[in-house]
Amino acid sequence: MSLCPPFAPFFGFAGVASAMILSTVGAAFGTAKAGIGIAGLGTFRPDLIMKSLIPVVMSGIIAVYGLVVAVLIVGDLTPNNYPLYTGFVHLAAGIACGCTGMAAGYAIGHVGDSCVRAYVHEQKVFVGMVLMLIFAEVLGLYGLIVALIMNSKATVLDVC
Repeated sequence: MSLCPPFAPFFGFAGVASAMILSTVGAAFGTAKAGIGIAGLGTFRPDLIMKSLIPVVMSGIIAVYGLVVAVLIVGDLTPNNYPLYTGFVHLAAGIACGCTGMAAGYAIGHVGDSCVRAYVHEQKVFVGMVLMLIFAEVLGLYGLIVALIMNSKATVLDVC
């Protein structure tokens, strides 16, 4: 079997799809869940809405992590000179970024919803909310870092 079978780019494209789809699902969930809390807050204290948008912004950043990994993987995809090893590395990088992005979006959504609802009653919870959101966001950042390291090891060689 050759080092560059014709189906090898499929795994690279699956990595692209995994990074984009899974991280975007996490970002969408985080935005929706936190948005529900913000809508509830807005009915009682409309003046606090702008400060409460932090979870929504942080959820959007999760999708950007997936986009960065997807663009880097697509930059290495060449249909005629693409080893199977590189395809598997790109698949693993996309899954790593996508799954951590989905987990981070889930965490941001739940923390954002609960803390925004608590923020209506007690404004001192704001600093704690921001700290918890940062720690939830870091989960997605870890996946981005792992995917970048994996992508750097997936050099396309002239072996085909």
